[in-house]
Amino acid sequence: MIFEKVRDIICEQFEADPDAVTPETLLAEDLDADSLDMVDLVMTFEDEFQIEVPEEELARIKTVGDIVQYIEEH
Repeated sequence: MIFEKVRDIICEQFEADPDAVTPETLLAEDLDADSLDMVDLVMTFEDEFQIEVPEEELARIKTVGDIVQYIEEH
């Protein structure tokens, strides 16, 4: 499932506990992701899922669930 793969990537990049990463997890607030972290994360997802995330979409991604939804739709 996409969520599990997304969660694994996030846990690896942010050294987060998998049990603490849910669809409601806020990237900036809960994981302390800054703009550079977000760019790195999106690049990883683009490679992993063979998608392209335009810069304007990046601003709309706030939660882990937002990432999963974007991947599912594209």
